[in-house]
Amino acid sequence: MLGTWGLGGVDLGQVPIRQNASMTDHYTALGLRSDAALADVKKAFRQMAALYHPDRNSDPDAPARFRAVQEAYEVLADADRRAAYDANRKRNLLDKPLETAQSIWNAYFDPLVEAAP
Repeated sequence: MLGTWGLGGVDLGQVPIRQNASMTDHYTALGLRSDAALADVKKAFRQMAALYHPDRNSDPDAPARFRAVQEAYEVLADADRRAAYDANRKRNLLDKPLETAQSIWNAYFDPLVEAAP
């Protein structure tokens, strides 16, 4: 969904608006930092999958956690999908929210301030 934002009669263009505010953090699902290497992703997946596998874990939440671990691995083990996921995390202010917000602010408003009479 796209929305038009404006400031003082200046159209800032089409800005994507998120429809679903909840987003699964795949790094958290695997217990990893966002700079984890592929080998760390694979190791964490094996450990978490063994821990939450429904055949080994009788907890009622185990199947859902196992699916979350599988989904996280599918995304983080594929270089292209991981890059897209990381870009989306940055856009959604999950990593370094103050720095990201400041860079977004500067990208939108610095040209307006410079163009102002």
